[in-house]
Amino acid sequence: MIAGRYRLLILPSLTAMLLAGVCHAYSQETGGRPSIPGAAHYAPAQGQGTLARGQGQITLAAQLTEDTPELKRGLVWRIFKPDAGPDGKLPLIASAQGGTSVFQLAPGSYLVHASFGRAGATKRITVGREARRDSLVLDAGGLKLDAVLSGNMKVPPGKLRFSIYEATADANGDRALIVKDVKPNRVVRLNAGTYHVISTYGSVNAVIRSDIRVEAGKLTEATVEHHAAEITLKLVREAGGEAIADTSWSIVSDSGDPVRESVGAYASVVLAEGEYAVVAKNRDRIYQRDFTVIPGRNQEIEVLATDGISAAAAEDQAD
Repeated sequence: MIAGRYRLLILPSLTAMLLAGVCHAYSQETGGRPSIPGAAHYAPAQGQGTLARGQGQITLAAQLTEDTPELKRGLVWRIFKPDAGPDGKLPLIASAQGGTSVFQLAPGSYLVHASFGRAGATKRITVGREARRDSLVLDAGGLKLDAVLSGNMKVPPGKLRFSIYEATADANGDRALIVKDVKPNRVVRLNAGTYHVISTYGSVNAVIRSDIRVEAGKLTEATVEHHAAEITLKLVREAGGEAIADTSWSIVSDSGDPVRESVGAYASVVLAEGEYAVVAKNRDRIYQRDFTVIPGRNQEIEVLATDGISAAAAEDQAD
């Protein structure tokens, strides 16, 4: 694992409407769960509209910050009774999706939670016999992530994923996962604050860790730099020859730690920069070669099948 650099761009002029438009599809896939004690499980939202009828009417609106317009779409509203039921959970009595919403409720006190993607806020409200209006300030923004290789080369999007964690680790050094497998250039809506972001290029050891701050009402664009490259290995009888099928591959780091194993004519893998050794086994013969991964330089590395030792001899040497 390697720690890398990242370039940070904050767009201060981003409006709530733009955030809602860019992120709407993503929020439908990853709508935030309310962070209300006793509300870990609740009934699913039934769509925008009245879900509980009573004698009072309340209109609820939400904003990213106090200075931004009301959100017109992308919100999920959930209203709970403030006291836990016999099962220890807060009863969900109404829900809606969209923007500003109107609820008909019996007079009394309630907890309302508004989620906007992975951002959310909770507020206690009071419903009376007279119609009233209330609003929540989400204190939220957007985060868009991407990565490049050395020399500002683009990382293939299909081999790049991000995971977002809380910035503070617990006593065991673990961080709570907020959202995993985020695709590059996808906007994630989050409450303002600092987050620990892990960028993974490929599936082995090309990993970048960064702490990134999200500002309320703004879109933060962060680009990390991976020091890695894609390596293709093949066993050949002569330089430039055809790859030999049914070859077992084992890649180890310069410290001797196993990195990747596979079987096939080719072994294609993304590796962090550094020194490695590859061991190729075909039939009863074993072949080995050292190689270096240079950041941003994809390579095809040939292992020649002209030298090698038998598997039995290799086991004797190991003993």
